[in-house]
Parts: sequence; structure tokens; C-alpha cells
Amino acid sequence: MIKDNYSNQVIGIAIEVHKLLGPGLLESAYESCLSYELIEAGLAFRKQAAIPVFYKQTKLDCGFRADLIIENNLLIELKAIEKILPIHEAQVLTYLKLADIKFGLILNFNSILLKNGIRRFIL
Repeated sequence: MIKDNYSNQVIGIAIEVHKLLGPGLLESAYESCLSYELIEAGLAFRKQAAIPVFYKQTKLDCGFRADLIIENNLLIELKAIEKILPIHEAQVLTYLKLADIKFGLILNFNSILLKNGIRRFIL
């Protein structure tokens, strides 16, 4: 069984970023700051990682991108929106399946308290 060793660490890092920046910025600002902190923490990650679709044994580049993939174990979808909707949760579950990753997080930075903007996923 693959173990999720990174969610708690990434959530702690995201809370630190949120404490310093607060809500109301663009998603790209949070992505840049979170990336900086992930480097400082020594975590390997990919930004805007391409997620291909395989259809009838054909690899298609449909432009799907995960905001961050941490240590090839945890997929992060960043949001700066009013509220996480079921479509956002469906997006993460689909990305997890396509990327063959078992663990995912939505981090919605447009929350007064970041802990209220976090959703965990396990495939």
C-alpha cells in the first residue's frame, strides 16, 4: 500500500503561506509562494504537471495540468475561489486517476481560515 507521507507537511506549509498573505490574491501568487516554501522544505515537486489522457491506447495531450505534484505521491490543486464545488472535487479525482496518484488535496486560499478550504482525497 502506498502511504501518504506528505499531506500534513504540505498543509502546514500552505497554512504558513496563507498566514503571511491572507485571502484575496490570485491563485498564481499562492502557487509561487507555496513553491518557494516547498523548495525550502526540500520537497521534490513539479509545477503545472501535464496529465495526459489515454484513449483507446492513444496518448492525447488535452492540456490537463495539475498545479503541483509532490514527490510523485501527492497531487495538489490550488484554488482562490469563493467556495469549493463538487466539480472541483470531481476534477481532482479525475486527475488522480489519470496521473495514477493515490492522494490529493484541494487548497482554497480564498478562505478566512485555510483549514476550512482544504479537501483531502484518497483514490
